[in-house]
Amino acid sequence: GKKHQANLARRAAKEAKDSPQQPAPDKPRIEPKKFVKIGRPGYRVTKQRDPETGQQSLLYQVDYPEIAEGILPRHRFMSAYEQRVEPPDRKWQYLLFAAEPYETIAFKVPSREVDKSENKFWTHWNKDTKQFFLQFAFKNEPVAPPPSGLPSGHMPPIRPPPHMMPPPPPMNVPPPPPMFNPVPPPPPNLLMAPPPPPSQPAMM
Repeated sequence: GKKHQANLARRAAKEAKDSPQQPAPDKPRIEPKKFVKIGRPGYRVTKQRDPETGQQSLLYQVDYPEIAEGILPRHRFMSAYEQRVEPPDRKWQYLLFAAEPYETIAFKVPSREVDKSENKFWTHWNKDTKQFFLQFAFKNEPVAPPPSGLPSGHMPPIRPPPHMMPPPPPMNVPPPPPMFNPVPPPPPNLLMAPPPPPSQPAMM
């Protein structure tokens, strides 16, 4: 009767435990907490520049006065190809902030490399004021080298406009003849006039 059924059930349980082919029973799923969204949080964005390095940085302050109990604000960077709100543009990336029960907000920032060093990238959650702070700096982009053959700081020579340049010499044209007197000199034997013929006495 019941004892036999209990033995069968115990044997089946033992076989299931000893047999590796049997799939393990599903673990009870932990349902994520569901929150009713209450809208977007307030925020403030401040642009900054490091006077020593010249790096550009952004400081975000997000207000979560009614954040849920036990929830900490989260953030992450998202590429333009991950989001589905705008057509992807490789020039931009997105910075997301999330904290239940508020809606997730995203900021569009230039797609430049972020400086992750400790003093350039930091976050802070103020439990008293319920404000989340995040600051990050962009790495300085490399400066293009000057043109080859020129030391830095020197400008290349400026060519004058075409109308100010002398005309180029004509090609395949014989040189002009040397200057000469257009009137040829007289022959040497004509330089001195011949003497007049001797006068003859007139005939009477």
